[in-house]
Amino acid sequence: MPLPSDSPYLVDASGFTGTADRVFTPASTEEVAAILRDAAEQKIPVTISGAGTGVTGGRVPQGGWVLSMERLNRIEIQPGKAICGAGATLHALQLATAPSKQFYAPDPTEWGASVGGTIATNASGSRSFKFGDTRRHVIAMTVVLADGTILHLRRGEKPPMDLPAIAPPDTTKNTAGYFLRPGMDYLDLFIGAEGTLGVVTGAELALLPAPADLFTGVVFFSSDGEALAAVNDWRPVTGLRMLEYVDEAALGMIRPRFSEIPREARAALLIEQEAGDGVEEAWIDRLEASGALLDASWFAMSAADRERFRRFRHSVPEAVNDLVRRKGLTKMGSDFAVPIARNEEMLQVYRDTLDREFPGKYVVFGHIGDAHLHTNILPADSVEWTRAKALMVEFAKQAVEMGGTVSAEHGLGKRKRDFLPLQFSPAEIESMRGVKRLLDPESILGRGTLFTD
Repeated sequence: MPLPSDSPYLVDASGFTGTADRVFTPASTEEVAAILRDAAEQKIPVTISGAGTGVTGGRVPQGGWVLSMERLNRIEIQPGKAICGAGATLHALQLATAPSKQFYAPDPTEWGASVGGTIATNASGSRSFKFGDTRRHVIAMTVVLADGTILHLRRGEKPPMDLPAIAPPDTTKNTAGYFLRPGMDYLDLFIGAEGTLGVVTGAELALLPAPADLFTGVVFFSSDGEALAAVNDWRPVTGLRMLEYVDEAALGMIRPRFSEIPREARAALLIEQEAGDGVEEAWIDRLEASGALLDASWFAMSAADRERFRRFRHSVPEAVNDLVRRKGLTKMGSDFAVPIARNEEMLQVYRDTLDREFPGKYVVFGHIGDAHLHTNILPADSVEWTRAKALMVEFAKQAVEMGGTVSAEHGLGKRKRDFLPLQFSPAEIESMRGVKRLLDPESILGRGTLFTD
């Protein structure tokens, strides 16, 4: 009997919906393997389900079975690493690391995301400016293939088969298509593959020593131009962990939640650096030189302040998601990144087009330090949504023409799989399909994600 339409397993954070016949909630890797053997024998498609925080429909089934990782939520903290089940949430992981004075560096916007989901999409976030994406922090993984074979993979182990190589874009972040590099480790093939090559049931993740103190700020500017100039000046600062951007429209959207945002603010940058001798004095000089609204900006004096800044940073996408859900539409946001040198050029493309097509109905925010900004269009109805969808295709094409990627951290899933041919040639996509056929010949896993099956 099919799942009811209001089942939480049939939707993700973007509002994308699907259908399924059954849901399984295994409590061990062996149970996952047994379910996949049954599915393979019956040729039933299986969709892996994490916490549902994704925005591209990757965890949303289009028929068949759902394999939820929610019960695989073990967390064990050791010096320098965490051993986690795929269903453990990032929030639970960060709480578990705190007593040992360690932390897990990847910091996606949604702390409710599961470890397995972030591995599937090679998620990154605000701290990726210094620490990079999830891939850099995976030490080992347990993966179950479509036929039920269990693999225990460690960093440094090479694939047992020849794999093609595909050149990456000239960006600091990319999670479009399969990771295929000369001399790559075997586990890297499954990171960012969006659950289409194997099921990650657990992982060993690298932990870092927690810094003794941090210099953290939300810096407001009276003009967008001053904020962008500051980005270029501050990007080379040694040890900077975070360089995030919020535009005027996004500030207006979250003012009801943060009434203390200064009225004259037209943009904001969020910064974070490990504190030390001379750090605060150096930032005072930078802030004064930048023309920032120094007296109106916020600087953390405690852990509680830093938590407030984290909520500030995450409130923009949350507000967008809430608005989209209230209107009954699917989220329309970009995840494109370009080479650092083309950052302002790509932002100008967004501004010129959206000021003309959707004036007052869009926000821009995100990882400006990585030239990876999220543009969210806020259509009023289904007609505008269709027009916004067409614009996203044009933005994707322009990002690729600049040497960028159509997906920097969210993956393509089912909603954005049509972007794959914009970045990769038919021969490169066929190479990816060949890898898929090698590991999942019946296309059991993640059917409809990345490729049109």
